[in-house]
Amino acid sequence: MKLRILAGLIPLLYATSAAAIETFTIKDIRVEGIQRTEAGTVFSYLPVKVGDKMNDEVAASTIHALFATGFFKDVRLEVEQGVLVVLVRERPAVASIEINGVKSFSKDQLRDNLKYVGLVQGRIFDRSALDKAEQQLKREYVARGKYSVSVKTTVTELERNRVAIVFDVSEGEASKIRQINIIGVHAYSESDLQDMMKLSTPDWMSWLSKNDQYSKQKLAADLETLRSFYLDAGYLEFTIDSTQVSITPDKKNVYLTINVTEGPKYTVSGIKVAGPEKILSHAEMRKLISVKVGDTFSRKALTESTKRIGDRLGDDGYAFANVNAVPELDKVKHLVTFTFMMDPGQRIYVRRINIAGNTKTSDEVIRREFRQMEGAWFDTSKVQKSKQRVDRLNFFNEVNIETPAVGGTSDQLDVNVGVKEKSTGSFSVGAGVNSGEGLVLSAAITQANLFGSGNYLSTQINTSRVNQVYAVSYSNPYYTDDGVSRGFNVYKRNVDTRSTNVVSPYTSSTYGAGVNFGVPTSEDDTIHYGFTLESTKIGLTANSPQRYIDYVNTFGNSTNNYMGTVGWSRDSRNSAIYTTDGTVQRAFAEVGLPVSNGLHYYKLTYQYQWFDPISQDYTLMLNGEAGLGGGYSGKPLPFFKTFYAGGEGSVRGYDSNSLGPVDSTGLSTGGNKRIVGNAEVMFPMPGMSKEKSVRMSAFVDAGAIYGPIVQNVYPNVMGLRYSAGLAIAWLSPAGPLKLSMGFPLNKKPGDKLQKFQFTLGSLF
Repeated sequence: MKLRILAGLIPLLYATSAAAIETFTIKDIRVEGIQRTEAGTVFSYLPVKVGDKMNDEVAASTIHALFATGFFKDVRLEVEQGVLVVLVRERPAVASIEINGVKSFSKDQLRDNLKYVGLVQGRIFDRSALDKAEQQLKREYVARGKYSVSVKTTVTELERNRVAIVFDVSEGEASKIRQINIIGVHAYSESDLQDMMKLSTPDWMSWLSKNDQYSKQKLAADLETLRSFYLDAGYLEFTIDSTQVSITPDKKNVYLTINVTEGPKYTVSGIKVAGPEKILSHAEMRKLISVKVGDTFSRKALTESTKRIGDRLGDDGYAFANVNAVPELDKVKHLVTFTFMMDPGQRIYVRRINIAGNTKTSDEVIRREFRQMEGAWFDTSKVQKSKQRVDRLNFFNEVNIETPAVGGTSDQLDVNVGVKEKSTGSFSVGAGVNSGEGLVLSAAITQANLFGSGNYLSTQINTSRVNQVYAVSYSNPYYTDDGVSRGFNVYKRNVDTRSTNVVSPYTSSTYGAGVNFGVPTSEDDTIHYGFTLESTKIGLTANSPQRYIDYVNTFGNSTNNYMGTVGWSRDSRNSAIYTTDGTVQRAFAEVGLPVSNGLHYYKLTYQYQWFDPISQDYTLMLNGEAGLGGGYSGKPLPFFKTFYAGGEGSVRGYDSNSLGPVDSTGLSTGGNKRIVGNAEVMFPMPGMSKEKSVRMSAFVDAGAIYGPIVQNVYPNVMGLRYSAGLAIAWLSPAGPLKLSMGFPLNKKPGDKLQKFQFTLGSLF
């Protein structure tokens, strides 16, 4: 007896069979038609086994169970003399997925997105997943304003029951925003609000910024910008009622309409505080609240106040404190009273600090930067400081910290540190170009994280017309467990100014070796001291200044320098590479020790840098530097130890090392006093706001070198020089690239100018 149950009639099986089944006992089960699927896999999904009774209901459930696996496109059951025969036709497997015509996205990113809808190479082919994938691709493009995109899919059957899938994408042109309307504004002009938005109608920079191309993400960001602006300006009841995006039939132009309700402006009429005073007194809470009676309402100030209170509680271990500012509105007088409600919750301590992602760097290198300890009360400030210190190591692209609660407890959490390592070792042979020194050939082997220990080792060779450096340096930032660092360096430095046409001509060849230490005195402060032994040989030319000749005639052309150094630094920057906040201070003294045959001189320098985030994308940097040098015991400051200024790093727009005193031929001789000041507003490259390796800036520089003038060739050669301009800094794969266009503001006779200046490659 044979009985066939057709797969195409599955919906009817719950009501009736395709044919009447006489109940029988299953003597054996046989599976036919499988190619890739193991027979054991089929048996594992069968709801029946040998010895079971087979009837209409069991047959229906068997077919349903096999179809539910998604492995088969046809399932049939047959009976041969008590043997249940399961005949299947497998769905084809996806052999390959090809995406053509894509320019706006990376193909790897799109393949990752296809995985989420179930379309993956090697898996069973599912037509519904293919349809979802096609729609997902279209949505990705529509989200970027490319409404005319078309996606054509081709499925080609291959041998061994496989298919090849090809997506042919025609991206089309991005739709342009032709008009943005903001309806319902009264307090501000519509044009001022439009200027705050990143989306805009086409302008002369649109080719680079792409801000005239509509995208949902940009619109969402712009709506939040408008909302924040109004809420920070006092409009507590401001709402965005709706947004309409209209597109023309040819899908080339987009019209945006944003409907808002401004509401009245509110003034703060009262501040109240509530919460247990045993944990945080109400008086201290009020000190942490920046919102004052009489102030215009500002959501930003309100958020900052609640955060300060939460952070203060977090410093005492209350990691999950809840702080809310509850408003009481007087809608007639447009007044608002806030009650700051503090619920500290339970005090929390840290059970464990877990570190992940460091495949090269040892745990110790990260743990020794941590100020939050295991087993101690949780401290928000210490956790933030720990993250900052790990980030400053510059061994990682990303440093993330999470503080999940420990399951089954109410007073514990873990600190999970996730890092993404970057390459800290390099071998390079290449060339750089410096607008002041010409071609610079370089070769270097550097490992900033030697064997994952955090130690630094570098061997470096750099050449140029003016400076040649051959150096080996090594440092251990944790020479002692207390964080005292120790470093060694050996170097050879040749200086030849004869071909610069800027600096008075002379040559020098210096060999040196030194040791230095750094002693931390606080989280941000370090004392530095060291000793270096140098031997220098001087060479002069017929065009060298008389001052140089007098020095060599008096002290000889070979000198030894027993140099002692001492310094202090304070660094509170939030990042050493992409700085947006914090300060840097450095004070340094270099002294030729009073040895009978040594140089007797001193050089004192001080630098102060201040970074302030004036907005989300703009950072103000102020820099001030001062230097003072001289001799003692009847000896002058050696001319090859004088200060210079001009060019990159000081006053851009003027030739490198050109400012200050000059000799009888108008070439710079350097001086014993140096002053430099810079004001710079840094911002992302237009169209590259998320790229951290590129920054633009607008700057104003000032600087001067003071010292003796043997012959007053130019009456106003000394004195401050000013310049202004634009600059670009890029951490390129070939090394740091700096470009600047500086325009002198008070040029004097004899000044040497160089408006365009650049440096490519890392100079020692």
